[in-house]
Amino acid sequence: MTTRHLLTRRRFLQGAGVSLALPLLESMHRVFADHAPRVPPQRMLLISNNLGILPGRFFPADTGPGYELSPYLQELADYRDDFTVISGLSHPDVDGGHSTENCFLTAARGPTKSGFRNSISLDQFAAEQLGPVTRFPTLNLGVNIDKANRSLAWTREGALLPAEDSAENLFRKMFVQEDRASQEKQLERLQQKSSILDTLGEDARRLRRRLGRDDQSRLDQYLVSVREVEQRLQLARTWHARPKPTTDQVQPTDIHDQKLFFEKFELMLSMARLALESDSTRIVTLMVDAFATPVFQLHPDQQTSEGYHNLSHHGQAEDKVQQLVDADHQQMALLARLLGQLARIQEGDARLLDRTMLLFGSNMGNANTHVNTNLPILIAGGGFQHGQHRAFRHDNNQPLCNLFVTMLQNMDIETDRFGSSSGTLNELHG
Repeated sequence: MTTRHLLTRRRFLQGAGVSLALPLLESMHRVFADHAPRVPPQRMLLISNNLGILPGRFFPADTGPGYELSPYLQELADYRDDFTVISGLSHPDVDGGHSTENCFLTAARGPTKSGFRNSISLDQFAAEQLGPVTRFPTLNLGVNIDKANRSLAWTREGALLPAEDSAENLFRKMFVQEDRASQEKQLERLQQKSSILDTLGEDARRLRRRLGRDDQSRLDQYLVSVREVEQRLQLARTWHARPKPTTDQVQPTDIHDQKLFFEKFELMLSMARLALESDSTRIVTLMVDAFATPVFQLHPDQQTSEGYHNLSHHGQAEDKVQQLVDADHQQMALLARLLGQLARIQEGDARLLDRTMLLFGSNMGNANTHVNTNLPILIAGGGFQHGQHRAFRHDNNQPLCNLFVTMLQNMDIETDRFGSSSGTLNELHG
């Protein structure tokens, strides 16, 4: 294992239960200076609709490489060999209907239990291990999202990371270079924040000596959070001095009308693609907050009869089911369009799709009955061996985190555990 590998993936000194953040060492400067990695990177785009889709029209009836495409998967027929459908996956002990929506990438058990605390999400874990290789370690996006209560991204201490739902703001962050005066003001603000955190950290350490064991444990968790923020500020200062990438794309205009659900979804997918294509980040999450979506536009001349949540509790009512079928088909068509875009972008001798793992799924196996097992899972790209329906037992699901471990390993992250994993799904490698 090389020194470079260690410093990009292990940024703490650990011993006797103490974690100490490393300073920005000379070898880390060399990592930042590498304009192009020697090995083309793998990326992740993680998408979840928190009300799921109708399972009977998503999952194929048969399995293996020769399966017949289901009605929904027909939308993706042109890319059949670029994706795999997996049934029989879920998170053990993650149930309680809609309360599981924040656990899709964490697998934290018992979300309805008293004192529940979330855990680190897949994207944040991967970013920790990869180190400061891009301007943004991750980008956490949302469509119609209730920012205060929902997110796919959670810190190691189980704190929600708010999602960005403005394409305009995101575009400016990624591509618009500030003038010199604005840069200096921003750097000054970053330095001031760092000084405040240093003071808070010293005060907390003095306080710790006067606390009991339980309070010391809580305070230690706080100190870890402070150190994480200090690291982010240090990285922000470093990247702030580097020029941003350029793009031929015109700055987008935000869509504020929640009724334009599919237009907003498509816009955020395009922003995710731009972020990955420009190497602004290698990890993007996107929560489609169907729960918070009111009556929405199905077609230019047709709106839904009710909000998305009420439609999802259809009770087999034909009119509601048909509206959901229409909405699900349109979402699959958006995914197909994204796959096509990623497939047409060349990165060296491969397609961007081959170097991007696109995961689409949900915390809901069946929103109508609040079921959180047999989750709809589709994994595309990433260089995996695709073109199959891989099925596990529906009465005894495999942990979804087994797929997460395989995805982490595909990014060259050395781990054999995440969340509730019991192994891997390395059969995706063929």
